[in-house]
Amino acid sequence: MFNVREATVKDAEEVAKVHVDSWRSTYKDLVKEEDLAQETSYENRKVFWETILKSQLTKQILYVAENREHQVVGFVSGGPERSKKFPYEGEIYAIYILEEYQGQGIGKKLLTSFMHKAMEMDYESILVWVLTANPSSQFYEYFGAKPIDAEEITIGEGTYEETAYGWDDVRPLIQ
Repeated sequence: MFNVREATVKDAEEVAKVHVDSWRSTYKDLVKEEDLAQETSYENRKVFWETILKSQLTKQILYVAENREHQVVGFVSGGPERSKKFPYEGEIYAIYILEEYQGQGIGKKLLTSFMHKAMEMDYESILVWVLTANPSSQFYEYFGAKPIDAEEITIGEGTYEETAYGWDDVRPLIQ
C-alpha cells in the first residue's frame, strides 16, 4: 500500500535519497561508474530539492509516493518543456522509484497524478527524456508515449544518448 501526494519542503532529504539511490541502481550498467559518482551526492541532491521546493515555482509539479511508514519511495517532477525545440507544453524532468518498490504500480500512480496536475496547469502535451539504453523507456511506451528525437548528453565526463518520448495529448492517461 502506498500514497501519492504533492511534495513539501520537508520531503527534500527523502526525495534526494530516492533520487541518488535510484540513479545508482538504474544506471549502474548504463553509465560509467566514475560518471555516476559525480552525479550521486546525497548532500548535493538535498540542496537541489530544497531549492526547488522552497522556490514555489507556479508551473512546477512534484509528487512523492510514500510507503505505509510514510517514507518517500518514489517521486515525479516536471514543469514547462525546457528546450523549446518541440511542440510540447510540459515535461517530466524526473521520475524515480526505489528499486525494491518497482513493479508495484507506483510508477503508474505517479505518472497519472502528474498528468492530472499537468492538465490543471494547461499542459496538454508532455515530453520526457530517457537514456536510450534504459529499459525503463518501455514504461513510457506502455502508456502511449512515442519516441520523437534523440540527442547526446553529458553525464560526468561521459557522453550518452538520450531519447525524447512525447504524449501529444495526455487526456487518455487521466480518464
